[in-house]
Amino acid sequence: MSDNAESSLESRLTKEQLEDMNKFIQKPVNSKLFVEKISNNHPSEWRKAEILWAREVNDSKFEYYVHYVEFNKRLDEWVPMDRLDFTRGIEFPKPDTKKKKQLGVGSTASTAVDDDDLAEQVVLGAEDEDGESTVVEQDNSAEPTFSKDQEIEKLRTSGSMTQCVSEIARVKNLNKIQMGQFEVESWYFSPYPQEYAYCDTLYICEFCMLYYASAKQLERHRRQCQLQHPPGNEIYRHQDISFFEIDGRKQRLWCRNLCLLSKLFLDHKTLYYDVDPFMFYCMTQRDSYGCHLIGYFSKEKESSENYNVACILTLPQYQRHGFGKLLIGFSYLLSKTEGRTGSPEKPLSDLGLLSYRAYWQDTIVDYLLAASADVTIDDIALHTSITTQDILHTLQNIGALKYYRGQHIICLGDKVIEQWERSKAKRKRTIEPDKLDWKPLSASQLRFY
Repeated sequence: MSDNAESSLESRLTKEQLEDMNKFIQKPVNSKLFVEKISNNHPSEWRKAEILWAREVNDSKFEYYVHYVEFNKRLDEWVPMDRLDFTRGIEFPKPDTKKKKQLGVGSTASTAVDDDDLAEQVVLGAEDEDGESTVVEQDNSAEPTFSKDQEIEKLRTSGSMTQCVSEIARVKNLNKIQMGQFEVESWYFSPYPQEYAYCDTLYICEFCMLYYASAKQLERHRRQCQLQHPPGNEIYRHQDISFFEIDGRKQRLWCRNLCLLSKLFLDHKTLYYDVDPFMFYCMTQRDSYGCHLIGYFSKEKESSENYNVACILTLPQYQRHGFGKLLIGFSYLLSKTEGRTGSPEKPLSDLGLLSYRAYWQDTIVDYLLAASADVTIDDIALHTSITTQDILHTLQNIGALKYYRGQHIICLGDKVIEQWERSKAKRKRTIEPDKLDWKPLSASQLRFY
């Protein structure tokens, strides 16, 4: 905020409002006030927001990381002081009479608040039924100290993704990324190196996934970069869509950079730097310039829980075009080729859960309507590679499980069939099994992976 703007603001505030503003500047975290929310396609509006963090930028100016009340956490953002409205009053956090314990401070952003003043609460990515972020009290005596070695060990023994409260609670450190022809706003925190934390835009090479702080650096890199597709084997090609299989052990740097990118849009999972136990399956769209990344899913080479997907993401610039269902369909095609059923690793993100439910419903109804004889749950699982638990959950959601004459039967209602017909009419792309050129790794091969 400039000196003229600051003096103009002070002239419009009452004495009591000025006192509140000065008190806010001293301790802004967990305070609530109205903030100007700017949207691309709509006029700006004033919304109540909670201050989650503060950091000093140039010339002793501060930015505030805000969470808009009753809005999704992915809309949290950094705002300058001139977007805060001090005329409508400020809700300060209630004083806690309990003895506070300090919460570890992330190293990615400096703050205007002393460590002693940090509140003993962290905001998690999960949301309650009203859409508000869940707030949990942090007790350092109950939670062990975070250790990367311990987290990596969990990757090898209990699955690909692990949760650490202190990691999930971090604020978003990047505003947007430039990737190919798209400029995309980031949603969540991603542990890029600290020197990139204050970049307004992070420039990412869409082929090799290396990242730069300026457009000139990326332009210089692109003149030298020889990669035009993900560094793996092309195992599927149909029309302009290709899938590439990348081994995390053979392409560590590329896969780590892919994980950093995906973390900008996934809040509920944290992937650390041990990518060796995973295979990455990347969906791309081909044109004369190369194969452009649309999305990907990772998969454990050996999953003790029988998961066929560890992490899945369609990049925001390609969402709402049916690519999410293609990714999911391809993961089940691999499971069919392996001759087993599979399920995604839990928990799923909100958008991921919606995509999987839609895929399960369409696939199961497809099979039921095409069946000429009576079918069982096991028959559906055999032909779709969806686990019986996911099948039962889907049938219950659409009200297709009925109890008739002492036994459960599957009965599709008219509304379910109408919804399936509308969904089928919208399908632009489908996975063609005969276009797959891939064989699963044998037990002897896995020893060398």
